[in-house]
Amino acid sequence: MTATSLIRGTAALSLLAASLAAHATSLGSNLIVNGDAEAGAAGWSAYAGTDLFQSVDYGSNWVLPTQPGPANRGKKMFAGQSTPYSAGFQLLNVSDLSSSIAGGQVAFDLNGYLGGWQAQGDNAQLMVTFIDAANADISTVTLGPVTPADRGNQTGLLFRQVKGFVPVGTAQIKFDLSMERLASSDNDGYADNLAFTLSQVGAVPEPQTYALMALGLGVLGAAARRRKA
Repeated sequence: MTATSLIRGTAALSLLAASLAAHATSLGSNLIVNGDAEAGAAGWSAYAGTDLFQSVDYGSNWVLPTQPGPANRGKKMFAGQSTPYSAGFQLLNVSDLSSSIAGGQVAFDLNGYLGGWQAQGDNAQLMVTFIDAANADISTVTLGPVTPADRGNQTGLLFRQVKGFVPVGTAQIKFDLSMERLASSDNDGYADNLAFTLSQVGAVPEPQTYALMALGLGVLGAAARRRKA
């Protein structure tokens, strides 16, 4: 079983349990609670039967402060437990933005640092699922994984980013952070400084709007030619 199938297989029960605890929307602010691990694993909920990842200090057992990672890193980062999979989730209610989302006017910026240990394939992924009012998945975007080749077989974390628009019909957004162990006895999937922000943009003009604009420019051009004549 892969980390993705594990997450999706228990998603329905998790959504029911978490719906009452969903936090409120705030434009322009990081909507991932404790995305930098400085508060331990607070803000993240565990899946039944799966270990929640841990918060560890930067140091010789994980990633040194001098190794690749956030320039503004704090004291802690996320790492997997010793089990094959470590995972946790958060749920965000965005129903208060329904009218803007319906107009395609809400953009998202998903970014963070992901990594691992030397040449081992252990990795971390952050999956964001857009969900409608009936708790059905609309679409998913994934940050990571960062492979050993990406890291040059060196221990560390690399920056990754995905931008886009919140799909029409989205009422909730689910964040799933998972670590997968592929080698050794430790799960060395790492993550830090995870962020997800929303911003409201202007309405995208309809095709007929562009046609009217072109017509208007044509009329102005014809008037200018008459004045020159």
